[in-house]
This record gives sequence, structure tokens and C-alpha cells, in this order.
Amino acid sequence: MEELDHLHNQIAKTLVDAGPADAKKIIARAKLALDGQSCEYEYDYVDQQDNENWFVPDKLVSYQLRLLLVTMRNYYMQNNMTNGNAPWAGCEMIVEIPAEKIIINLKYDE
Repeated sequence: MEELDHLHNQIAKTLVDAGPADAKKIIARAKLALDGQSCEYEYDYVDQQDNENWFVPDKLVSYQLRLLLVTMRNYYMQNNMTNGNAPWAGCEMIVEIPAEKIIINLKYDE
């Protein structure tokens, strides 16, 4: 479980470092290919005045995030955390910056 906590922390750090300086919340949505070779992203944030907007991070951020998501999905499969079902295909990551909290909602293909 320590490895999973480390992955969550790395994901949060990657998103916070990539987000706008005035963001208090970062929301990223990812749809990861089953082979892990590609991923589609949406990046949004909420600023200090509660305005919602989107941002485009450096392309290296998307690459690093894909590697972290592939590692996290592999962890789920290797540790039998899929209940015998197909692995998750995407996720929504919400980083609440002042609270130093990350929420990851996994998405499954139907």
C-alpha cells in the first residue's frame, strides 16, 4: 500500500507543478489505452476566486503522468485489486491544493 500512496503523491505533485500558480484545485481526466502506450487528457483548475478554467501543461507532463498511470494500473492488476474484472480504462484526478489531498476516481469501460 505504501507504493500506491507514493504513486498518488507523485501524481499530485506532477499536476500541482504543471498547474497555474493561482490554482487551488486541479482536475485532470485521463483515458488510458489498454496497452498503456497512449492517453487522452483534459486539464482544468479552480482559482483562488472559485473561477473554473482549463490549462495546457507542458507535453512532458502528459508523458510523465501516463507513465505514473500505467504503473498505478499495473499495481492494481498485480495486487488483485480488480476483482477479476478488466482493468480501469481512465480516471479523474482531483488535487485539492490547500488541503494537500488527492482524490482519484477510476473509470471502467462498459
